[in-house]
Amino acid sequence: MTAPKIQIQQAVENDQLLTQLYPPTQTTLGSLTLEKRNLLLHSLLLLLLSLEHYSSYSRILLLNIASSLNLPLRMLTEGEVRVAKALAQVVKDIQQGDLTHKKKTTDDGKSSKKWKNNMADSGALIGPLVAASIGQAVGGGLGTSTTASVLGPLANNKLAVAAFFGLGRTVGKGMEQYAKDIPDLAFVPLHGSLGNQPEICKINPENRRFRVVFCINGWVNNEKPAGVSGATRPWKALEDHNEVHMLRWELETLGKIGNALEVVMKSTAWSKAKKEIIARTSEQSSILHDPACVKPTNTLGPVFASLHQAIWPAGLLNVCKVIDNPWCIGLSRADKTGSVLADIIISKGQGERGVTLVGYSLGARVIFTCLMALAERRAFGLVENAVLMGAPMPSDEFSWCAMKSVVSGRLINVFSENDHLLGFMYRMSSLHAGVAGLQRIQGVDGVENVDASANVSTHWRYQYMVGSILKHIGWENIDHAQVAKDEEVLAMVDRENVERERNHDADLAKKSGYGAENEVQQEPIPTRKRKNKNKNKNKKKK
Repeated sequence: MTAPKIQIQQAVENDQLLTQLYPPTQTTLGSLTLEKRNLLLHSLLLLLLSLEHYSSYSRILLLNIASSLNLPLRMLTEGEVRVAKALAQVVKDIQQGDLTHKKKTTDDGKSSKKWKNNMADSGALIGPLVAASIGQAVGGGLGTSTTASVLGPLANNKLAVAAFFGLGRTVGKGMEQYAKDIPDLAFVPLHGSLGNQPEICKINPENRRFRVVFCINGWVNNEKPAGVSGATRPWKALEDHNEVHMLRWELETLGKIGNALEVVMKSTAWSKAKKEIIARTSEQSSILHDPACVKPTNTLGPVFASLHQAIWPAGLLNVCKVIDNPWCIGLSRADKTGSVLADIIISKGQGERGVTLVGYSLGARVIFTCLMALAERRAFGLVENAVLMGAPMPSDEFSWCAMKSVVSGRLINVFSENDHLLGFMYRMSSLHAGVAGLQRIQGVDGVENVDASANVSTHWRYQYMVGSILKHIGWENIDHAQVAKDEEVLAMVDRENVERERNHDADLAKKSGYGAENEVQQEPIPTRKRKNKNKNKNKKKK
């Protein structure tokens, strides 16, 4: 299938998902021409931007309107990208001193309004608006002056645009202070990064967007390329329709976890243990299918059976020495990082824009802690969507209700009932509240459950399946070519694992066969001795 056909098919699927998530409202405006409906949606976008923020509530409103007007989702996305590029061009030459002086006058409470008026230069902003055809649509438009009036402060004030994108904003205690709590804490732009110091504000104006995405790793592989370049590999499938940043945190700890996971996955003990768990589960399932057997009310996956019964193969005792210590340290650091991330979001480090959070494994744990902190501080409307894959966190209703209260859009839990490694690593935690990465979330409206049990047979696979999972849930902008590359890499890793297990089985078969031959040769020896002893006893009696 060629690339244009794939893009068209994906666009159709996104439109179907749009009407499913946001059911359209019947309106007579739907009878207008496509150009007029597009112009109406574009005008509403400009009107919302005149409020000097583009929160998650604004985005959800436009999604509902696009669905009701029967407009393709790509029209809204393309309009957002076009306006964002135009506004970013306005502040590309703004000096850091101007932002610092603006902050000082605002803090002093003197002449801040006068300073903003002095920075107003509507003539300088008309050019980018006209060049980007802001307010224009096929078959008509608003006109330049009308567009500037609708945009309000964003059309005639550079400082307002700079504050919108988070330029010159002091993030809570400051990134330097956060770095004391979390080593290596930084936001690494995936598209259009500027300078050697990765920060949210240092990005090419062409890559500025109205929607910000924070991607959070669960571990880092020690394979090349190492460091930040290796950490960004799982997120390459995300296109530049959003402003995508990878949250860099505790690279040393994540590297140790990645190394431990690799050692466990390649060990013979883990291969044997997984087969034993699967065999034990198959026996239990055969008993449950017996008509004479009374089935339990709560039937969970095979991993949960081992968790609740506290029965793990004896061979895993050697494996736990490798993984337990770095995993427990990672859990503790993830909780601390989540609290710091919540503080950054509340302090508007991303500007006046909504945030989407995506993470797997310990990265999902960071998102959990962040959302719980936002709910505790009643910070609503800041997070648009959240995707948690293989999350080592509780699955109770209270936690997920609190998380959903601060997520305006989609809250997605990606789980696998066959993730033996996650169950083994999480065995020391509190199990009475469940494990979100192993089961569905029940009793909470608005939470989407995605069962990845067929594809995620172990926790290690999540890093290669980020693009495939996001494509499956209907993520708006995905690089399908990169997803295909990730799937090829995963298939190669699977072949290596199968070959390694086959070699292990062959070695075990050789050893067992050698032992059996020795036993056959040694069996007649004690029998002859017994006969000789019996003969000697008979001679003595005589």
